[in-house]
Amino acid sequence: MTPLQIILIAAIVFLLVAIAMFVIMNSVAKQKQKNIAVIKGIAGGEGYIDEKDIQNKRRAEIAKKLKNTRDEEKKGQGKETISIKLQQAGLKPAIGKFWILSLISAVACAALAKFAFHLSIMLIGMFFIIGLLGLPRMILKRKIKKRQKKFLEEFADALEAIVRLLKAGMPVSEAVSMITREYDGPVGEEMSIIYDKQRIGIPLHEAVAEGCRRMPLPEMKMFAAGLSIQAQTGSSLSDVLINLARVIRERFKLKRKIMALSSEAISSAAIIAALPPLVATGLYFVSPGYLDPLFFTSFGTQLLMGALFWMVCGVMVMKQMINFKI
Repeated sequence: MTPLQIILIAAIVFLLVAIAMFVIMNSVAKQKQKNIAVIKGIAGGEGYIDEKDIQNKRRAEIAKKLKNTRDEEKKGQGKETISIKLQQAGLKPAIGKFWILSLISAVACAALAKFAFHLSIMLIGMFFIIGLLGLPRMILKRKIKKRQKKFLEEFADALEAIVRLLKAGMPVSEAVSMITREYDGPVGEEMSIIYDKQRIGIPLHEAVAEGCRRMPLPEMKMFAAGLSIQAQTGSSLSDVLINLARVIRERFKLKRKIMALSSEAISSAAIIAALPPLVATGLYFVSPGYLDPLFFTSFGTQLLMGALFWMVCGVMVMKQMINFKI
């Protein structure tokens, strides 16, 4: 026999011995698991369940639930109507009144462009569109942000209050009702709506999930996801709310820290944006007729509109540069 044939035969024998040893070790491991199961009192070892498998299965269910929640949020993005935005701002969803006020704002902006700046028809139309679609929505957005900020300041305290009431033996519905009486503002309003929905038979986690449309904050979505997972897994509601309150406080602390670190950039942006109006005002008082060609000639008004446009663009760019999302 040649040396190559001897090497091949030895390799085949080694491979067969390795496979046989692997099969024997695997059977020994299975027998050991069955013996452990018998020791634990499970007859025949057929009902043996690995604790790690249970934990992995529970983690997979939670991850799947969170993924489905994120998918639903992505599908719902971009579908916010004026009625939903009015609810987010804490206003009654009177769409007709909103459009009437928007029309009044558009007429006022067009009159300002016509009689104060003596602009052309095209620019007057632009001011009309800004007053109709831009200015009211901007005011509504500011009211929404102000309400959300006030909600976050009290939300963690409200969750901890619910935990204390639950530990004292009070039912969940009564704890939510107590929060509606103890807290004013956005927290009391949202909890009151959740309590009313719960009274008519809607489960708590579903009522909170509906509240995410009125208060589209990550903290509120985490609250809804935690309640949904608790309803499926049966874990302690007090532990869920305590952990959520701690996470909300940490996020709020991080936001304050970011605001403190970015305060210098915000001040610089405010100074840069305020310089042109301040310089123009100073020139007007020092030399009253110096800026008259800028306001009372067609070419001057065109330059002024161009300067205002680029100023707005610069302010928006600076705002995006210092806008940190958490």
